[in-house]
Amino acid sequence: MAESVVRAAGVVMLRPGPRGPKVLLVHRPRRKDWSLPKGKLDRGEHVVAAAVRECDEETGIVPILGVPLGRQSYQAMGRPKTVDYWVASPGKDHGFSPDSEIDDIRWVTASQARSLLTYKRDFDLVKRALTLPPTQPLVYLRHAVATKRSDFSGKDDRDRPLTGKGRSQAQALIPLLAAFGIRRIHSSDAVRCLQTVKPYAAAEKVTVEQEPLFSETGFDDKPKAAVNRLLSLADTKAALSVCSHRPVLPDIMAPLAREADKKAASAFRAPLPPGGFVVVHRSFTGKGQWRIEAAERQEL
Repeated sequence: MAESVVRAAGVVMLRPGPRGPKVLLVHRPRRKDWSLPKGKLDRGEHVVAAAVRECDEETGIVPILGVPLGRQSYQAMGRPKTVDYWVASPGKDHGFSPDSEIDDIRWVTASQARSLLTYKRDFDLVKRALTLPPTQPLVYLRHAVATKRSDFSGKDDRDRPLTGKGRSQAQALIPLLAAFGIRRIHSSDAVRCLQTVKPYAAAEKVTVEQEPLFSETGFDDKPKAAVNRLLSLADTKAALSVCSHRPVLPDIMAPLAREADKKAASAFRAPLPPGGFVVVHRSFTGKGQWRIEAAERQEL
């Protein structure tokens, strides 16, 4: 019988320094090594939430995730292990508290990281992270599980609410959207979309801007205006999310899908399940233009 794979998640956290960017490393006394903040997923935990939680637990700093850096695969303690990484920037700092797992952390330069890091695979991630420009996320979110059309007795389909499972999915989205530092929410004015994003908005104290064009009826009436509205949001240098519907999302996402390279474009191809989302990581130039550095697909 094949051994189950141990799943973990972590970050390459960067901050500006007087002589260039610095990266955060952690020291593990039991293994006597220097590594990147990372750790195993708890049972049922989403990989995005695990990356944030582990960094917070190990360093006291809550990371804001940026571009995904891919997955490491190797043997650890005789078992196969995978670690998904993101480049990250520092969010809230609770202060470092050493313990038996992590007894020291250090912000170091790239050359210092090369000397300190025990594993070459970790420094390879650092090198890649250092080549990436700062980015802002644009999250395309499909609303959570809603009452079936056939079971809804109301007169206006926009009033169709989430199911109990859908409400649980809306709660589960809170740490995932927070992981990417989302500060603006734009949503279809349909109840099922508003119910999907309002738990996050309440938890993070952000407002929800209703976008009738992103509803099914609004898009059907004015598809070109809906696409143009989305493009105007994409031009905004801010961490924002758009919540809409399965029939609408492919069309309003199409302009960005066309801008993505082959690797990033794969995130756009299949329809999103309820509560699923695509994160488009945009870098901005001084002229107000942007380009897609990466796109990732996440599901509940």
